[in-house]
Amino acid sequence: MSERETIGLRTRLIDVGVDLVTREGAQALTLREIARRAGVSHGAPRRYFPTHLELLSAIARRGFADLQARTTEADGDGGGAPRARLTTLAKIYLDFALSQRGMYELMFRHDLLESNELGLRETSLPLFGALVDLVGRVRPEADARILAGALWANLHGIAQLWGWGSLKLTTDADDYTPLLNAALDAHLGPEER
Repeated sequence: MSERETIGLRTRLIDVGVDLVTREGAQALTLREIARRAGVSHGAPRRYFPTHLELLSAIARRGFADLQARTTEADGDGGGAPRARLTTLAKIYLDFALSQRGMYELMFRHDLLESNELGLRETSLPLFGALVDLVGRVRPEADARILAGALWANLHGIAQLWGWGSLKLTTDADDYTPLLNAALDAHLGPEER
């Protein structure tokens, strides 16, 4: 098999995995199912991804690239007030988490991040770095990494609980915006109007 064919099949396996996780969720990502949908033998993925974690990590990298592209597009030239940029970043994160639930679940799987297959941690760190930078601009007196971590945990919790329907039920809110604003106020202080 030529190098071009190898790259083509590797890419097709990832593409099939992205489509599968988007349509059916992370639990559907078995090597056999990905191979079947890619039209190859069930052993073929092992030639390109020696472990299941490597294939899952390659699929998750696509999710991080998608999320990064969305934030980059929305942030434009990086101008604007840090608080407004943080609000935009948080909305994009929540929208992604709720519209791409299977991919979102895969991206933050502990075993994938812990194993660091294909440098997945390094792929995820720029998003957190942007969050730390903006939090540091809004709250220069605070430990920006800790505060950004707390804000991220809060956003992650909102995404999970909203997706499960728990927050809709308990807050009677029609959308997550009031929760997002409360989280930002809690971590950054009330927005000056």
